[in-house]
Amino acid sequence: MTSQTTVDKVPQDIAAPPAKGLRGHPWLTLFSVAIGVMMVALDGTIVAIANPAIQKDLGATFSQVQWISNGYFLALAVSLITAGKLGDRFGHRQTFLIGVVGFAAASGAIGFSHSVGLVVTFRVLQGLFGALLMPAALGLLRATFPAEKLNMAIGIWGMVIGASTAGGPIVGGLLVQHVSWQSVFFINVPVGVAALVLGVLILKDHRAENAPKSFDILGILLLSAAMFCLVWALIKAPSWGWGDTKVWTFLVVSVVCFVLFGFWETKVKEPLIPMALFRSVPLSAGVVLMVLMAIAFMGGLFFVTFYLQNVHGMSPVDAGLHLLPLTGMMIVGSPLAGAVITKLGPRIPLAGGMLLTAVAMYGMSTLETDTAGLTMSIWFALLGLGLAPVMVGATEVIVGNAPMELSGVAGGLQQAGMQIGGSLGTAVLGAVMASKVDSALPEKWAAAKLPPFGPGQLDQASQAVQVGMAPVPPKAPADLAAKITTVAHDTFMSGMGLACLVAAVVAAAAIFVALLTKRGENAETGAGAAHI
Repeated sequence: MTSQTTVDKVPQDIAAPPAKGLRGHPWLTLFSVAIGVMMVALDGTIVAIANPAIQKDLGATFSQVQWISNGYFLALAVSLITAGKLGDRFGHRQTFLIGVVGFAAASGAIGFSHSVGLVVTFRVLQGLFGALLMPAALGLLRATFPAEKLNMAIGIWGMVIGASTAGGPIVGGLLVQHVSWQSVFFINVPVGVAALVLGVLILKDHRAENAPKSFDILGILLLSAAMFCLVWALIKAPSWGWGDTKVWTFLVVSVVCFVLFGFWETKVKEPLIPMALFRSVPLSAGVVLMVLMAIAFMGGLFFVTFYLQNVHGMSPVDAGLHLLPLTGMMIVGSPLAGAVITKLGPRIPLAGGMLLTAVAMYGMSTLETDTAGLTMSIWFALLGLGLAPVMVGATEVIVGNAPMELSGVAGGLQQAGMQIGGSLGTAVLGAVMASKVDSALPEKWAAAKLPPFGPGQLDQASQAVQVGMAPVPPKAPADLAAKITTVAHDTFMSGMGLACLVAAVVAAAAIFVALLTKRGENAETGAGAAHI
C-alpha cells in the first residue's frame, strides 16, 4: 500500500510536527479550502438572480423554478451531518476533493441542460456534493491549525462565506446581464479545477486515533427523514399556509423521526451523532446560537432584497452594491473577530455580536420607502459588524468542543444549524409579513379611497405586496397607479418593519445563549491527528 493510503495513528494529545513544504501547510490549507467553500457559498445566492432568465429560456413554470432553489437547499440540509461523518470515517481530504469535483461537474452539466427537469436534477447533485465539501473544510482546518491560530483561520473562512454569499447577487446580475444564465453555473468549473489542483498539492489528510470504522445506516435514514420533513415543511409553509394539514403532518413526522433517531443513537455501537456530544453545554449553545443567528440574518435579509429592488426600484446589481457595507464589515470583521476571540474567549464577542445584530435589525425596522442610502448603509454595516464574531465564534465553539474524531460531524452540525435557521427565518418572518399585509392592506386601501377588490383580487394583491410589488391593473391611469403604489409600498414597509422587529427579538434572545459558550475544550488536540 502506498504512503498516500496508509494512516499512521498517533495519540491525540501529542502535537504533530510542523508541516514542511506545501502539503499540510496551515495557511495554504486555508487558502485551498477557501476556494472550494467560496464556490458553494456563492452558488447559494447567485442562482436566484438567474432564475427569471432560466424560466424564460426553458419555459418553466413558477413551481419548477422554485425547485431549482428548493432542490439544492433540501439536498444540502439533509446531507450535511452524514457528509461530515463520511469525512470522519474516510478522511476529510478525500471527501473535500470528491465534493469539489462533483460540485463543479454538476455545475457544468446544468449549463448544458436544455430542460428544467435536468437543471433541478443537477441542482440536487450540487447540494449533495456541496454537503461533502463544507464540513470537510472545517475538519481540515481543525486538524491543521494549532489552537492559538484556529480562531483566526475560522475568521478568514467565515469572511469568505460572508463575502461570497453577499456577493452572489452582484456577480449573478453581471453574468446574466452581460453573458447568459448558463455562465452563472459555468463559472464554477474553473473555480472547481483550481480548488482541485490546490487540494491535491496542498491538503494533507488527518485521521483521529479512534476515528469511526462503521456506519449507522438506520441513524442516517432517520436523521435524513427528520431533516427532510422539517426543511420541506418550512419551505412550503408560506405557499401552503401555516394552518394547512400538510405542513403540520410533515412537522409531526419530523419530530417523530428526531425522537426515534435520538433513541436509536443511544443503542447503536458507533452512532452517527453520539448523544453524549450534547452534554457539552457550550457545544449545544453554539448550535442553538447558529440557528438563532441565521433566523435573524437570513429572514431579515430576505425582505431587504425586495425592499431595495421593488420599493426603491433598483436592479439586482445595484441592490447588491447597496449591501456592500454589510459585506465589507463581514470581510473586515471576521479576521478581527478571530483575533479578539483568541484573546478573550468567545463569550463576550458572541454576546456583543448578537447585541449589535439586534440593534441593526431594530434599525432596519425603522426604514421607510424614501430612506436615504446613507441611513441604510449604517444599519447594513452594523449588521455585518455584529454577524462577524458570531459566525467565527459559534463555529469555533461547536467544532472546538467536539472530539477530534467527530470534527466532521461537528462541522455538519454547524452548517445544518445555518440551513435550518435560514429556512426557519424565511418561513416564520414570511408568516409575520403575510399576517401584517393581510390585516393592513384592506384598511390602507379603503383609507386611500381606491376601488374595492373583486372576488379573489385581495389575495392576489396581498401576495404581490408581500414582496414589495404594487398590484397596478393594466392601463391604469397614472394618478391611480401612483396611489396604488403608495399604498402597496406603505403596507409592505409595515410588514417588513414588524418582521425586522421579530428578528431583533430573536437576536436579543441569542445574547443569553451566547453567555453559555466557552472556548473549545478539545481544540488543543487539533494538531495531534495522524497524517497521511
